[in-house]
Amino acid sequence: MLDADTPDTVRLAVAEATALGDAALKRIGYSAEEARIIVDQLVDNSLCGYRFAGLPRILAIAGDEKTRAARAPVRIVHETPLSALIDGGNNVGYLSCYRGAEITVQKASTSGLAAVGVYNSYYSGRNAYFVEKIVRAGLVVFHVASAQPRVLPMGGTKPALGTNPICFGFPSSKGPVVFDMGTASLMWGEVMLHAHLGWPLPEGVGFDEQGHPTRDADAALKGGVVPFAGHKGYGLSFAAQALGLLAGAALARGKVQDYGFLFWAINPDLLLPGGEFPQQMTELVTSIKATPRQPGVDEIRVPSERAYRERERRRKEGIVLERKVVESLRAL
Repeated sequence: MLDADTPDTVRLAVAEATALGDAALKRIGYSAEEARIIVDQLVDNSLCGYRFAGLPRILAIAGDEKTRAARAPVRIVHETPLSALIDGGNNVGYLSCYRGAEITVQKASTSGLAAVGVYNSYYSGRNAYFVEKIVRAGLVVFHVASAQPRVLPMGGTKPALGTNPICFGFPSSKGPVVFDMGTASLMWGEVMLHAHLGWPLPEGVGFDEQGHPTRDADAALKGGVVPFAGHKGYGLSFAAQALGLLAGAALARGKVQDYGFLFWAINPDLLLPGGEFPQQMTELVTSIKATPRQPGVDEIRVPSERAYRERERRRKEGIVLERKVVESLRAL
């Protein structure tokens, strides 16, 4: 089994987890179609091994003040054959970015290139979920998400940057190859899950609202976390925040430190006619995996390989959730 069973956990089949999430989302005001779109990603996140990005995120959605504010339909506010700027209508990013990914595929498949920005939204979940869908249309894609301040800049005591994940996706003849990473030392969903379950944070990650180091997740929720890898992660986070502006991040609430979701996609045939790129990607993956290994290393993996394997295993083994999370979802 990939995930151990304990007295504090519950193992659910995929259909059971889907039904649990679907019912919880409908109880907090989402339509059947909206719930279907959101829970499809949440369950996939759990299948791929990202427990914090799975059904526990419904608790964060339910508790966010933006969820209780008025929503409008997701709509395109500016468009060219190659681009679209989308007003998310204060909808959660699981919905607005789902539409953004659809439009990215439509435009890049027709014109060869696409740049799509989404603003006036929040929480989009796992970037790789959207990127994998775009890659399955035969496209190379880059996706970046900026967010509200949760991350301290180098030398700072107050958050100034979002957790700002970045994601790249490439088609190969054997399926999508996706690299997805957060630029923070810990994604905000992980901090929230630690707080909900009373777990301590790893050493050196969290800061309280006075800028003092803390392992208390509740204190870190009022403060922030640090970038990963020092100045390198800080630089990537800064770049992601800037690209969020290009996606319209400041338009909804007038803040330059806000949510902006940007998709860039290209049909590889524009540069390599004849469908050569997917096979070349397969050869690249094969050559990297064939690299001589260090002692004690069983296998060299490439990005997304672990997640895809675990997805297939958990489809059979089921999804493990903390019992407290299941009870909280049922109580919504």
